[in-house]
Amino acid sequence: MLRGTKLYAITQSKCPHCMEGDIYPNKNPYNLKRFSEINERCSACNQNFEPEPNFYYGAMYVSYGYTVALFVAVYVIFGIWMDWSMWPTITALGIVLVLLGPLLFRIARTTWLSLFVHYDKSAIENWIKTKKEGK
Repeated sequence: MLRGTKLYAITQSKCPHCMEGDIYPNKNPYNLKRFSEINERCSACNQNFEPEPNFYYGAMYVSYGYTVALFVAVYVIFGIWMDWSMWPTITALGIVLVLLGPLLFRIARTTWLSLFVHYDKSAIENWIKTKKEGK
């Protein structure tokens, strides 16, 4: 996958500004005690991961879109292609959503952040330069 693209940042949970730093301190979204923790800033370029208070409320809309797409895909596979009846298909939808819930949560947050923070290939160099000038 191409570094520098929004898709790379979203799928790898990397800083969308420099594509190096991790957004989440714990890489495992299924560690349910810590799956919603987010780093305050990027370790590589110092990008703020919460640009304003309550920034990630908008990620709920992204999560809704991903969930609808997931439901449509599961319905097409189980309800139409495999010709399951209504209740087994609904059960499969529920199971898939529960299993992928923490992953969808993180992907939605990373997508939301990536919509507002743009890639800068010199972000790390600029941060190092700023640190040196500040000393």
